[in-house]
Amino acid sequence: MNDIEIRPADRADIAAIVRLLVDDKLGAGRDSLDDLTPYVEAFEQIAADPNQELVVMTRPDPAGGPAAVVGTLQLTIIPGLSQMGRTRALVEAVRIDSGERGGGLGTVLMQWTIERARERGATLVQLTSNGERESAHRFYRRLGFADSHVGFKLSI
Repeated sequence: MNDIEIRPADRADIAAIVRLLVDDKLGAGRDSLDDLTPYVEAFEQIAADPNQELVVMTRPDPAGGPAAVVGTLQLTIIPGLSQMGRTRALVEAVRIDSGERGGGLGTVLMQWTIERARERGATLVQLTSNGERESAHRFYRRLGFADSHVGFKLSI
């Protein structure tokens, strides 16, 4: 894993990130590589917000070409008043390339994220995971995350 790099995403990574979003049984029905315009607009908003970090995990190309994006996630730092002003970190859109799953990259990415959240002053890392993602739930539990809340969403 010494060849893995985790770094802030840049505009040039957008197509690779969307590819990871589509490379997923749930994402395949809600994301598309056909038009990157909405993703570019979202990227610009994320990049402009100091409480947002969109990162990519890359692996060098053995043939010497550009590094391949093999993982991504978005980290949001949320200052709050509850629990005596506790700062939380919210992790969203965690994806590892389907051809790379099971090799420990997800663990490396999440360990990096937990440490980054700590560096940013967070004392709690939270995430939601779609109810259908049973293997992801097992993964998060192995990392020490607890099933603690029931989530609700409303599309508007």
